[in-house]
Amino acid sequence: MALPRSQARGWVKAAKMAQRRRPAEDTGGPQSPAPGSQRAALYVHWPYCEKRCSYCNFNKYIPRGVDEAALRRCLVIEAQTLLRLSGVRRVESVFFGGGTPSLASPHTVAAVLEAVAQAAHLPADSEVTLEANPTSASGSRLAAFGAAGVNRLSIGLQSLDDTELQLLGRTHSARDALQTLAEAQRLFPGRVSVDLMLGLPAQQVGPWLRQLQGLLRCCDDHVSLYQLSLERGTTLFTQVQQGALPAPDPELAAEMYQEGRAVLREAGFRQYEVSNFARNGALSTHNWTYWQCGQYLGVGPGAHGRFIPQGAGGHTREARIQTLEPDSWMKEVMLFGHGTRRRVPLSELELLEEVLAMGLRTDVGITHQHWQQFEPQLTLWDLFGASKEVKELQEQGLLLLDHRGLAAENPLFRAQRIATGGEPRVP
Repeated sequence: MALPRSQARGWVKAAKMAQRRRPAEDTGGPQSPAPGSQRAALYVHWPYCEKRCSYCNFNKYIPRGVDEAALRRCLVIEAQTLLRLSGVRRVESVFFGGGTPSLASPHTVAAVLEAVAQAAHLPADSEVTLEANPTSASGSRLAAFGAAGVNRLSIGLQSLDDTELQLLGRTHSARDALQTLAEAQRLFPGRVSVDLMLGLPAQQVGPWLRQLQGLLRCCDDHVSLYQLSLERGTTLFTQVQQGALPAPDPELAAEMYQEGRAVLREAGFRQYEVSNFARNGALSTHNWTYWQCGQYLGVGPGAHGRFIPQGAGGHTREARIQTLEPDSWMKEVMLFGHGTRRRVPLSELELLEEVLAMGLRTDVGITHQHWQQFEPQLTLWDLFGASKEVKELQEQGLLLLDHRGLAAENPLFRAQRIATGGEPRVP
């Protein structure tokens, strides 16, 4: 279940108006930063790919003589600047995404991590993830990334069917994918995540489930299932619009998703978020920060961030977006120390809206303790207890409000909440 932003906003706004009618307390000055505001995750965007996949509309570019030394210098400068502006003293995790960051040199990864460790505390056991494509990640290259400080890999397999891989515009074969996966597991045992897509044009449930079952015979402890989204401006969108390919069937995609969830559960995986499954405690701590509305700094062209600029005297969380185009971004970094193109202060209402919308994506939902970190005066009971809409959703078995907190309700999530006592277990 996904909570519409407009609905979340309406519930929070109504409760806030009721709260204002209570006797107000004089706080005597600006609100102190929220607990945990000196901690953050760090996302680093590598903007280049070997080619553009037919389904992808991410901020990525096909390189034409990339000056990696200049890009590396700018990534280091921006990371240092944003850490200083944010006042963050502890970096909980680092994620190198893209684009295809496995095209970067391990030296670039090492330089960024060294800069982060100099500007803040980066614990030795922090999760450091690198996204990798099979064609750009040989065994020796993966080992070099490990030596540079990477301790977790996220591999974009997407499919184990060569025809589907060609449809998606991928540069690897199913054989390449399995070879890379085997090398990754040898080098990073228990720390390898794989992506698998569903809902492709003409894709059928049975063959896709056999792909998933085949993957489970050789994968590690983290799997992400992503439904294809046709994005305007992509090759695949145009092919479907022109009738060259059939439109994906949403009913078949839903069946794949439900059947896939069951297969993963039987294999011992916990569905801890809508698209993400882990066993043996191998949850992504970096992604968990997003879903728990923790702070994160976005470094690199087009990267997004959410943090309080305490180092610059700020007290309000901001949504930040860095300049998209790499050359323009580098010019701005060299001039100003960072390439932030847009800063949007988040109101209290907008922040609580995000807490709800993101938290309800997880099996834990929003615990009472977690909610109080963002709203100490207004409880979940205050907000949702008397809502007719919420009661109707509870009666329909879609929402649960109890002593643990507020959560989207389905049989798998219910069983997992009972097993974990309503608290996340993140390594």
